[in-house]
Amino acid sequence: MSARILIIEDEALVAMELKFALLDLGYQVVGLAADAPTALDLVRESEVDLALVDIHLSDGPTGIELGRALGQERGITVLFMTANPGMVRDGVAGAVGVLPKPTDDYAIQSAVDYALRRRNGEPTLYAPPELQVFN
Repeated sequence: MSARILIIEDEALVAMELKFALLDLGYQVVGLAADAPTALDLVRESEVDLALVDIHLSDGPTGIELGRALGQERGITVLFMTANPGMVRDGVAGAVGVLPKPTDDYAIQSAVDYALRRRNGEPTLYAPPELQVFN
C-alpha cells in the first residue's frame, strides 16, 4: 500500500502541483487543507502517514503548532515545507525537518522518501541536501 499523505498548504496552485507530483510518484493524497481546522478534520476522517505542512496558512501562522500536534498527538510524520525555514530553525517536536520553498519535484521526492523511511524505521544513510533535518 502506498503512503497516505496530507497536504496542508494555503496556496491552491502550490497545493495542486504538490498533489500531482505525489500522485505521479505513486503516493496516495488523502486531502488538501488550507487551514488548521480543515487539516484536523481530514486527519479525523482519514489515516495519514505523512503531513506536508506549510507554516503560514489561510488562518495565519498556525502551521508550526499544527505540525507539533499532528506529530506528537496523532503520530503522523510531519515535514514542513515553507519559504520561511528560519521560523523552525530550532526544530519542532514531532517533525522530521523542513524543506525550503520554492522546491522541485526531485527535492520533494527525496524528502518524502527520507521522511517515510524514518517513519518505517528503515535505514537512512543521509538526508537529502535540500532537507534541513531536525535533531
